[in-house]
This record gives sequence, structure tokens and C-alpha cells, in this order.
Amino acid sequence: MPSIPSIPKKPSDHPAVPPRKVGVLLLNLGTPDDTDFWSMRRYLKEFLWDKRVIETPRIVWWLVLNLIILNTRPQKSGATYRKIWDYEKGDSPLRLIAKSQAEKLAKRFAGSEVIVDFAMRYGNPSTEAKIKALKEQGCDRILLFPLYPQYSAPTTATANDKAFDVLKSMRWQPAVRTVPAYFDDPAYIKALAASVSAQLAGLDFEPEKIVTSYHGMPQSYLEAGDPYHCQCIKTTRLLALEMGLEPERFIVSFQSRFGPDEWLKPYTDETLAALPGQGVHRIAILAPAFSVDCLETLEEIAMEGRETFMEAGGDKYAYLSCLNDSDDGMAVIEAIARKELSGWV
Repeated sequence: MPSIPSIPKKPSDHPAVPPRKVGVLLLNLGTPDDTDFWSMRRYLKEFLWDKRVIETPRIVWWLVLNLIILNTRPQKSGATYRKIWDYEKGDSPLRLIAKSQAEKLAKRFAGSEVIVDFAMRYGNPSTEAKIKALKEQGCDRILLFPLYPQYSAPTTATANDKAFDVLKSMRWQPAVRTVPAYFDDPAYIKALAASVSAQLAGLDFEPEKIVTSYHGMPQSYLEAGDPYHCQCIKTTRLLALEMGLEPERFIVSFQSRFGPDEWLKPYTDETLAALPGQGVHRIAILAPAFSVDCLETLEEIAMEGRETFMEAGGDKYAYLSCLNDSDDGMAVIEAIARKELSGWV
């Protein structure tokens, strides 16, 4: 008769198993490690090869990307990043603020079983490294928190895709939850309205119009069923309602188009160029689709947008910052995290 394996009797006989924890992983788009050509090329290659971002047939897109874009765009993008790079801290604003968000959220969960960290879809710190790090710290449950208020395939979906790819490589997977789009969540709308109101109060002028500029996407994505456009419109409508302002004070536009295809309209740059000719000379502009200030807000909107508007005849232009790691911003992240952690914490 075969012998029956003995059962270990002392804790010391068992492999070390860390105490059970719950992870919260804040996910953002990404940033290059530096502004030099090769750092930019690595980042752009990972970003622009993502099928969620560019849906062009792979063979055609491989030729365009590798023969044209990756040989010309890194230098141009690097020069743009240098305009906003934090040289004192040696990093991009997005990564610095994202790190601060994670640290501040961790303090709000201090004393609990929750461990908070952050990761990027493209670049560093990678989603793979952070999921494995949370697992090693004992997290058998992880809440994936894509910091995109409005859902879209090129943002929310690809962030989750990357996390799922990591899970497929793990023998012992943690249980996971994903945070849904929170474009109309009362906590988000309240925090956004409070932030916008406070920044408007600090201006030396009253804007005639408030422009809400959302990151654009090809029109074909909307036609394929992506809900992003509708959610952007609703966010602006709810923001106006929360602030007690007439909806006519607000303009919705879409920025950052790329390539020759038609994107969601109206385009932000064309809107800014046209407004002075329509009698609007004082505006404030914000980017509600971004949780953290980055290249698209600090350079494209705060710098290029101002130049476009003023050259067209504008008098006053104010960029209103993202929620970032402000008290308002952290309040909404905490509220949504606690709601989605219900039953786990």
C-alpha cells in the first residue's frame, strides 16, 4: 500500500504566504522615459502599434508606422515633450502626478488591507510589473482603475486588455474587478464642478464661453459603436447643471486628431480659431477626459490653444487644470474606489 504523505504540523513547515491584501491599481495612458529620439521611438512604437488605438489593417499600418512615422515623429514629439518636461525632478508631469495620486490614495486607505499603486499602459511603470508586484505583496484581489471618466476602446479597453494579458501569464491569478466609466458619477461631476468653479473664481476676467475639449477619436469608431462621444456630451451637460450655468455657456470640442481620417467634430483648434470672429474674445478651456495633466493638456491646449485663439483676435484665454492629485481629484478617486471595492473591503 502506498504511503500517505504527512501533513505539516508547524507553520514553519509551510511556504511563506503573505497576508491576504486587496490591491488598487490606478491605470493611465503612459509617457516616454525621456525626450531623446530613442526613448520617444520606443514609446511611440508601443502606443501606435496597439490595435485599439489604430484599427488600420496591420500590414498597411506596419509599413506606415515603421517606414515613415517612427523615423520622423520621435524627433518632433521629443521637442514637444521638452516644453512641458519637469527637468528639476527629471520626469514627465503625467508620471509625477500619477505617482502622487497613488501615494495620496494609499494614505486615505491607511490602516486597511488595501495596497495602492499605479501603472502605465505604455511605458513605465508597466502594468505587468505592477500587477505582479501587488500579487507578491499578498493581493489576491485587484481593482483595476483606468483613470478615464469616459469609456473608449483606445483608452479604457486597452488598459484592461493589457492587464488581462498579464493575468494570462500567471499560474496563480488574483481575482480582478474593473472600474466602469464614471462620466456621470455624482462624485466625479461634483469634484469637476468644484475644481472648475474655484479656478474660474481666481481669474481676472469672466469667460464668455467655457470650452470643454475632449481627446478626439476617428468618426469610424463612433459609428462602430464606441460610446465615448455620447458620454463626453453628457459630462459637459451635467457639469453645466452642477455649476448652475446655462448650457449655452459651454462648448464641446475634440482635440489631438491624427492622420487623414475624419475625427469627431468640432475640432478644438478650428473652434478656437473661429471664436473671435464670432464675437467671443474671452474664454476658459478645460479637458474633462484627462484625469492628469499631460502633453495633450499642458502643451496642446495650454500653449498651442492659447496661441491659436490669441492670433485669431482673442483677448483673454485661461486653461483650467485637470483634477490631478488635488483634494477634489482625490475625493472622486477615493469615492469611486470605495464603491467598487464593496464586498472586498
